[in-house]
Amino acid sequence: MSPTCDVVVLLSGTGSNLQALIDSVHTGDSPVRIAAVISNRADAYGLQRAKDAGIATRFLDHTAFEGREAFDQGLIELIDTFQPKLVVLAGFMRILSAGFVRHYQGRLLNIHPSLLPKYKGLHTHQRALEAGDTEHGCSVHFVTEELDGGPLVVQAVIPVELHDSPQSLAQRVHVQEHRIYPMAVRWFAEGRLTLGDQGALLDGQLLAASGYLIRT
Repeated sequence: MSPTCDVVVLLSGTGSNLQALIDSVHTGDSPVRIAAVISNRADAYGLQRAKDAGIATRFLDHTAFEGREAFDQGLIELIDTFQPKLVVLAGFMRILSAGFVRHYQGRLLNIHPSLLPKYKGLHTHQRALEAGDTEHGCSVHFVTEELDGGPLVVQAVIPVELHDSPQSLAQRVHVQEHRIYPMAVRWFAEGRLTLGDQGALLDGQLLAASGYLIRT
């Protein structure tokens, strides 16, 4: 199958989810093509991962812009030079402006390390442990103007074990992130995943509020 869906990945850090996407694309029959990886940090290791895979990289320094909206406008202009069908957030540590989110309405995905709507924001593993949760996990969702609040696509659920620390929990959640994010991106690339007026649709069917659930 020839590549049909160009994707731009935004990141700020190590890029482990990017690596999972790269690995999934190299299976041979993927309709996904990673057109470019863009970071707001020049030292993000994810840029090196992209270079190693022969993917175009760009660095856009947010500190060089007068505020969030100006940076986001510059980012839009940079992304659109690659004409992607989908923009994927893979550890992009910026809160995006409403204008940016609207520009990519229905073609902007994010992954979050909790079972949304629980634990929006940071320190999700610590918060799950402090709450005494028996289950934890990660969520892929469409991005909307509400932080970590867009329609859910897929969630992976793992049990919280008695000896878990935030670090051990994070490690197990990462394994699931690397499983479900490429899956969601592929669904989108195949035309199976779309954003409708009522929420996320898979094969034309409205997904439940929790998205497609995977239990491990």
